[in-house]
This record gives sequence, structure tokens and C-alpha cells, in this order.
Amino acid sequence: MLHLLAKAFIPRYDDPADPAVRRAYGTLCGAVGIALNLLLFAAKCIVGVVSGSVAIAADALNNLSDAGSSLVALLGFRLAGKKPDHDHPFGHGRLEYVSGLAVAGLILLMAVELAKSSVARILRPQSVTFTIVTAAVLVASIAIKLYMYAYNRSIGRRIQSAALLATAADSRSDALGTAVVLLSMALGRFTTLPLDGWVGLAVAAAIFVTGVKAARETISPLLGRAPAPEFVAAIRDIVLAHKSIRGIHDLVVHDYGPGRVMITLHAEVPASGDMLALHDDIDLAERELAEKLGCVATIHMDPIVDDDATHALRAQVAQAAQAVDSRITIHDFRMVPGPSHTNLIFDAVVPYDEALSHSEVARRISEAVKALPGGPYNAVVTVETSYV
Repeated sequence: MLHLLAKAFIPRYDDPADPAVRRAYGTLCGAVGIALNLLLFAAKCIVGVVSGSVAIAADALNNLSDAGSSLVALLGFRLAGKKPDHDHPFGHGRLEYVSGLAVAGLILLMAVELAKSSVARILRPQSVTFTIVTAAVLVASIAIKLYMYAYNRSIGRRIQSAALLATAADSRSDALGTAVVLLSMALGRFTTLPLDGWVGLAVAAAIFVTGVKAARETISPLLGRAPAPEFVAAIRDIVLAHKSIRGIHDLVVHDYGPGRVMITLHAEVPASGDMLALHDDIDLAERELAEKLGCVATIHMDPIVDDDATHALRAQVAQAAQAVDSRITIHDFRMVPGPSHTNLIFDAVVPYDEALSHSEVARRISEAVKALPGGPYNAVVTVETSYV
């Protein structure tokens, strides 16, 4: 159904990279979610009152909160689509992450309220009436929630939306919770145990776990998570396809929301090359990154001496650095000869879990460089961590 609606109401629906199309998908998913959750809320309210089941009533309230979550997600997409302005030159794309976090908050709140109602029912058990109509409503609810899970996950992956993926996770847990409620009501006909309250408590726990997972998924991009390895690999492939560029380093990806990514990197080019020709190649690489990956790219040129002696000495220095930690890499390697010694200037990249301090790593690398044959050499090393 959703794909038919997308074809009917979203021009260029098959181009999710277009910000307008992406926003339209978010709006459509939000609107459909509101309508379906309100329908489920009304149906479960009726059967919950008739049957006297706190689990069904709690499930109905959960659907009402889901409708609110869909409304928040819808507003998030609309606000995230606002154009950059004087106060926010990078746009408002992160509002989508904020809306996903709000959805997670609503999920957690509903889990707490559901747990309170379930504990009260355990302490004061009441009889529950189970009918064919009740069973039919619950089965229909499970089917609808599984459908909502499927389309939110599909569209969320397609447009890379944390908010829709959080909604999908919530729909899946709702389907599971309703299935447990249905099972408990069926079993309740054969026992006097307060299954209704205990099942309500189990559903609350499942919803709480879903809320925590959804919060993690939206907090991570807000804090500034590392880019996907596939995205980094695509950047490397595009830039290194230009023959004048010998290597890249200091790659930083700035994520200001879906479709609003800026990248900066250093590109190593031959110091003996023609400056204007090299600059033109750098410009071409920047434009290609924008066209193929939809990001704004700024590339800094790093001239390197490209001869056999430099290559050989660089290899020795890299080996000396890896003697400190096999995961250390070096870049920006330069030789500056002097009357008494030669300065070897370079950057060393260490992993985040490096046990040694940066100053200790620099000291050990410097000692290893001094011991290299052909010196005397003095290491001028800057120790850093990678942003990818």
C-alpha cells in the first residue's frame, strides 16, 4: 500500500537521494503511521474495556503513544528539510535525529507507565473475558504492526533515516507484545494465575529495551559517530582514481544530517609536479565527490618528495613506528637535511585503544628513528588519531 501511495503522491519517488523526495517519504510514513495507530488504539480501547484486560488497555495506550511518535517523526522530517539560514549555515538536518530521540523517549515513557499498570494488576487480580472478537482484533493488530515494521524498515534503510528505523523497531516490539497478550488471554481461560498483569509487565520490559536501542541509534549520530567503512572506501576510490594523487590522509567526515555531509582530507601530490595542473586535478576530485556521494568536499594538497631515497627511508621509519605498535601508520613524511643531522618530519596515527600516551609513543618512535642506519636522524613526529 505504501509503495502505491508513494507512486501516487511523490514525484520522482525512485530518487531517495533527492532531499525533497526523502522528506516526502518521511511525511508519508508519518501520516500512515498516525492513521494506523489511531485505528488500533480505538479498536483495542473497545475490546480492552469489554474484556477488562489491563494488558489490552496498556497495549492500546502504547498505540496511542506510537501515533504521537509518528507525529514527532513527521514534524522532524518537515523541520529537518528547512533550508540553511544565517544562524544554521549547515542546515537543520540533525533535527531528524532529535525527532528520533524524542520517539525513543516516548517509547521509554510508555514502558514505565505500562509497567506500573501491570504491577497494580498483579497485586489486585481481576477476571478477564476472552472472546472471538477480542482475538480477532489482536490478530489484526499483530498483522498491521508487522506491516508497519516492514515498510518503516524498508523506507528507513532506503533513505537512511534513524527516525524511521527507530519507528520500525518499535513496531516490531509492539507486534511481539500483542502476540504475548493474545497468548496470555488464551491461557488465562485455564488458570487462575494473574497472567494478565505478568504479561503486561513482560510487554513493558520488551518495550523498554526497544526504547533504549532506539535512543542509542539516534544519540550516536548526534554525538558524531564514525562514518561507515563503505563510505570511507568510496571516498578513497574516487580520490585515488586521479593519477596525480599518490595517497590521502587526515580524512574527516562532518555529518550535519542525512544529505548534508561535508568532508575534508589531505591529498599527497608530487612536489615536482606542475602546481596549476595539480590544483585542477584536486578540483576535479572535489566535484566528483559531490556528484557521486552528494557531499561537499574540501581537499588540501600535501606535496611529497617522490624519489627512491625518500621511499626507502620512509619505509624504515614506518617499520620503526610499527615496532612500537603494529597498527601505527605514518604520513606527511619529509626529509630536511642539516649540517649535523637530518630532520625526519612526519605524522603518526595511533589507534584509539592505544595503551601508551601520545607523548610516550612519540618518544619511543624518536628513539627508534635515531637508531636507524645512515643518520644521524632526528624525528619531528606528531602523534594523532584517525577520524574514520
